[in-house]
Amino acid sequence: MLIHTSGTVLLFVIGAAVNVASAESSDSSMGSFVHYESFPSNLVEPRPVDVWLPPGYAGSDERYPVIYMHDGQMVFDKPTSPFTSFWRRAMGWYYGGIFWDVDKTMSRLIREEKIRPAIVVSIWNSPGVKRRNEYMPKKPVTEEVSQLIRAEGSYITRDEITSDNYLKYLVKELKPFIDETYRTKTERENTFIMGSSMGGMISAYAISEYPDVFGGAGCLSTHWPLGGGAVIDWYENNWPQSGKNRVYFDYGTESLDADYEPYQLKMDALMRRKGFVEGDDWMTRRFEGEGHSPRAWRERLHIPLTFLLGKS
Repeated sequence: MLIHTSGTVLLFVIGAAVNVASAESSDSSMGSFVHYESFPSNLVEPRPVDVWLPPGYAGSDERYPVIYMHDGQMVFDKPTSPFTSFWRRAMGWYYGGIFWDVDKTMSRLIREEKIRPAIVVSIWNSPGVKRRNEYMPKKPVTEEVSQLIRAEGSYITRDEITSDNYLKYLVKELKPFIDETYRTKTERENTFIMGSSMGGMISAYAISEYPDVFGGAGCLSTHWPLGGGAVIDWYENNWPQSGKNRVYFDYGTESLDADYEPYQLKMDALMRRKGFVEGDDWMTRRFEGEGHSPRAWRERLHIPLTFLLGKS
């Protein structure tokens, strides 16, 4: 059911109202943008969701692949994001920018015919500890692992981890709405998930838990060290065999990323044991001198996007 009212659209989804900001010009060379101020859920806290539609979407009847991205406040540099405030921008300037600018990279790669046009859905995080509890894979965290995590000084606690509900929200509530509202290609091979740091953790977990829903994942600077790499150990018996999924990993060598290499090498060995072939359905890249920042992820975003959506 749709109700139009003074420049906004109210949609009733899952028994609750969703406020939708007016879309930008859909014939723009940078695509168009729709902001859902509070997307409802029976599984997680309601939150904003942004949808970016590729250039030419409004003028065609084509259907498009979809990429679901975490930490949505940082995906697009739009006025709806809290990071566009003066003080946030000042902080962002010091770190080389807070935003991934996904729309700019997507538009460029589409224009250069390096990737298939795709819809991007960015899901805002729940700040602080709630974010970590949503993004930390739940099933690998035994009581022993939980004690290790606490000993490391993390605020993540086993009983409060909500990642299973978060993934169920994506698969059972958000994806059906996106597929019904927009012209999407709904199949596994056209559905992707991507994030950085803990967002990389939950993206890999999505492949493990829903290999028939997500055909590919982009996991940038994946925060493997939690619990001594316990998540990787769990994947030994819970990672899908090759043949259905494409997976991208990367890491830098500075700041938080400086601790990631031995864990990523362990995950790479697991990928080989599961039959994945590097450069074919799996890729891991090491970025010398790069740290743990949106600037670093923004500057190499074209690599996972091309790997997942490339035309060749």
